[in-house]
Amino acid sequence: MRLSEILKPENIKVSLQARTKIEAITELVDLLGSNNELQEKGRVLDAVLEREATRTTGIGNGLAIPHGKCGGVDHLVMAIGRAGTPIDFQAIDGRPVTLIWLLASPPDKTGPHITALARISKLMTIDKFRKAINEAPDAQTIYNIIIEQEKAIVP
Repeated sequence: MRLSEILKPENIKVSLQARTKIEAITELVDLLGSNNELQEKGRVLDAVLEREATRTTGIGNGLAIPHGKCGGVDHLVMAIGRAGTPIDFQAIDGRPVTLIWLLASPPDKTGPHITALARISKLMTIDKFRKAINEAPDAQTIYNIIIEQEKAIVP
């Protein structure tokens, strides 16, 4: 699986308006909803916020991967947001977050959901990739950077 097969450029927002993690998650769920990716936006938002309440998805290096599984979506969907102002996600390294990759999937798609989480984590350990994403001027450039990096590391 390639993340670029799940992600669409229109589901990338370069400058989130959010100032808190709840606002950021809501903004990304709204983005997916406005692009007709969700069957029930409210259920998806509730599932992601419920998961976030159990343990932070701020995994360090300025990255958070909020995610949830529920019946409000019929396939694995992904959105990326880059915060205009760093957001406190209570990340494990104590640093604020600038990149947020949100995933939502139906309950019966656990395998692809876990695979996508692992791929995001793997990509984000690459300093050059992380820097390029943080400096990209627009959504299409971020999408292209992801495609190129996946070609380099994913068979």
